[in-house]
Amino acid sequence: PNNSQPVMAVNGARRLIEISDTLPSHFQEYLTKVRCINLEKAKPFLKCISYEVRGRRYQAIGFANLSGGYELRDDKTFKGTIAPKDITPIFTDREELVCIFEGFMDFLSFLSMKEEITNHCLVMNSVSNVARTIRYLNDRHLTHIRAFLDNDEAGRRVVQDFIKAGFHVEDMNIHYQDFKDLNDFHVSRVRERQNHKEQILAHMSVTEQNQSNKSKQVKHKMR
Repeated sequence: PNNSQPVMAVNGARRLIEISDTLPSHFQEYLTKVRCINLEKAKPFLKCISYEVRGRRYQAIGFANLSGGYELRDDKTFKGTIAPKDITPIFTDREELVCIFEGFMDFLSFLSMKEEITNHCLVMNSVSNVARTIRYLNDRHLTHIRAFLDNDEAGRRVVQDFIKAGFHVEDMNIHYQDFKDLNDFHVSRVRERQNHKEQILAHMSVTEQNQSNKSKQVKHKMR
């Protein structure tokens, strides 16, 4: 047998092949059209990851974590990780109030919504990373957090974990209670604005048509 085949690939783990700064157009389209992410703001945080599983090659959008691993998403339903799994602290030089996100799509939504970000941010990359997150915050004496977690049992449990660990927690999901998560809320806001714009344009074009019809009638009379 060929011994050069890595052991990891045998048990179906993902083997990293290539990291690129350039996202293919179908991933860009997914981020902008489906997730309503501001690509200019998001690009510095994203890579295109090529990896292999059992000899087959795949590509995904990658978001780096603290330990050199990557959170992966494609433009369909796939979500995964290139090990090791870890948290991702961002803008660590900003204001001490820490904004905490469950996944990187929520962080990118926050990035897209804000003119500028003045806070220290942290993406947990999984609710299972709550202990790591608490350790990270404690090591840096960060006591005040703003939690942008999902509207589900797991998200609520994490908020309770932070409170029990002695943090001052602002639970931000009161602002998007009717939505699954922050990205869901962000998408619905963007869609609303787009619809509103389209309605105004449609209304304007009707008014303009009426006006041009009137001016045609005037010309007609003048003859």
